[in-house]
Amino acid sequence: MNLRALFAFATGTFAVAGCGSPRPEVAAAPPAAATPGRWCDLLPRPGFRALERVAVRSDWFEAYRVDPGVFAIYEPFQFQEVISYLILGTDRALLFDTGLGIGEISDVVGELTPLPVTVLNSHTHYDHVGGNAEFAQILALDTPFTRKNSAGFPHEILAGEVSQGALCRSLPVTADSASFHTRAWTPTTWIADGDRIELGGRSLEVIAVPGHTPDAVALLDRAAGLLWTGDTYYEGPIWLYVPETDLDAYQQSLARLVPLVPSLRKLLSAHNQAVADPGRLLAAQRAIARVRSRAVHGIDRGNNQLEFPFDGFSILTSKPLLAGQQGSRTEGGSGLTTWP
Repeated sequence: MNLRALFAFATGTFAVAGCGSPRPEVAAAPPAAATPGRWCDLLPRPGFRALERVAVRSDWFEAYRVDPGVFAIYEPFQFQEVISYLILGTDRALLFDTGLGIGEISDVVGELTPLPVTVLNSHTHYDHVGGNAEFAQILALDTPFTRKNSAGFPHEILAGEVSQGALCRSLPVTADSASFHTRAWTPTTWIADGDRIELGGRSLEVIAVPGHTPDAVALLDRAAGLLWTGDTYYEGPIWLYVPETDLDAYQQSLARLVPLVPSLRKLLSAHNQAVADPGRLLAAQRAIARVRSRAVHGIDRGNNQLEFPFDGFSILTSKPLLAGQQGSRTEGGSGLTTWP
């Protein structure tokens, strides 16, 4: 089980075929959760051992070279295990996500490249936009969800992210657990599905992949065979239970990405492990179809949430969403506690 789930289950802090009708199989249970407060013992993740670590002065971030001209900027000491990506061209660079905002990601970026840097977020959940205010140039999809989140997130929402149980080490001196919040940021250029970002010798295609959020995007480097998936796919419980999640849109987005698989070398995702096999997109596509067709039973995680484990990842969703109540909250009292 990934550390995001271990922390959440231990503390209770989720943000938040053929003929006939065979009995749905019961999905295998994930490994038992680690003792509360000891989830850090599972680090470091083995996938990072195969990558070249790049020295940076930060005591919060780690940097890894995942491909020529591509760096993963990893936050291993907080349970979200967020990964942002610095992508270099000859003329400019793109930073895909800016992390939680606990450390100064712009300092790390400045060590890795002297090029001018533009930000694009895979989506605007708080753990991906925390450092946006450190940059002057920000690309964004023009959605109401994006505009709302650009106002920043207050301490009341983020206090749990810097609580003792969420951390493997003390906070950087620049972060204050009593007032931690994310600053407002301003999109400087609105972009759309199909736009290209030219970095000089590297062309990136923007692919809208709504589902996890309305403003989710993937990023494709066709020449290099790289696809940045954000939270559409990563190894661990894929969170598809929040009110802004749309399961129909999520399935449609996976259907759009799967045809790219034969031309891809690597998936680069936003949590836990930086590099995944492109074939995992097909596995995710099959998994969400099985979940929604009730071909598998989920594990009741409380708070109207169900987890469906598969090989290397799981689908964590809500009973109201599975029942077709798009946008419903996951708190109790829905009357759907017997699902499935």
